[in-house]
Amino acid sequence: MLPLMLMSAPAPAAAQASAGKSLRWIVPYPAGGGSDFLARTIGQTLGQQTGTSVVVDNKPGANTAIGAVETIRSAADGHTVMSADNGTMVFNPALYKNLTYQVKDLAPVTLMGRFPMILVVNPQAGYADAKAFVAAAKARPGQISFASAGAGSPHHLAMELLKSEAGLFMVHVPYRGAAPALQEVAGGQLPAMMTDLAAGNALIKAGKLKPLAVAHATRLPQLPDVPTFAELGFKGVEAAALVGMVAPAATPADTIAGLAKSVAAAIKDPAVTKRLTEFGVEPVGSTPAQYADLLKSETARWHKLIADKKITLE
Repeated sequence: MLPLMLMSAPAPAAAQASAGKSLRWIVPYPAGGGSDFLARTIGQTLGQQTGTSVVVDNKPGANTAIGAVETIRSAADGHTVMSADNGTMVFNPALYKNLTYQVKDLAPVTLMGRFPMILVVNPQAGYADAKAFVAAAKARPGQISFASAGAGSPHHLAMELLKSEAGLFMVHVPYRGAAPALQEVAGGQLPAMMTDLAAGNALIKAGKLKPLAVAHATRLPQLPDVPTFAELGFKGVEAAALVGMVAPAATPADTIAGLAKSVAAAIKDPAVTKRLTEFGVEPVGSTPAQYADLLKSETARWHKLIADKKITLE
């Protein structure tokens, strides 16, 4: 009997069904980042609620491809899952001509959370609000640069989306990760970037970064005074790092459905919801079908943008 088919059962039954086997949770990023935090926070409560031992296994590298390949090659028995962001499931197939994995070999389980993107600037750059920033970029085409967490990252593509919607020409300066990019903006070397709250919140609170607008359908509870891009007239500017759970494609559908139900229950635990929200994540916990539909719609809109902008990583 597969242990994850019984994830909605009481903990003793789940523990008995596991027969000593643990859930291996692959995270395709180093320990300490947002995806790692999400997995460890949810995984701890998931293990407590189901009686299953959850082991987080960091497999960073190749823009998440190493972790994806490792997951696909694992037994489809309900004992291996992976945290997959929109880089893995949406962006990479459009950015790379020779990708080492195929998205169809990964089965959507649940969308765990969103990291909404926020336009931030150096406070000394002189931009009173997002409209002033857009006006300055329009008035000085090619003269304003922006940082990102790396070419093809949600941070980069969120700014490309704003550029497309607002008709801007700005120069992209990619970094290896959000932390060095944010430090450059906070230090005044570059004026702006898109960031997620989890990465940028400490610098925002310290007054070293000024948030101008959020690329989300609603204002963020952590930044209630910061308007959405839609409020400013840019209704198409919605972007987030989406972190979901996937499994090998051959994993039985009932196993995936049971796991999705249990992960959603762990996310809805008040202590987990509180920790995720404070970290800067919008907790979700969807069904497999809802996550699959989201990936389909996200693929359509982002692949078009990537093609229109001729963005490639090869």
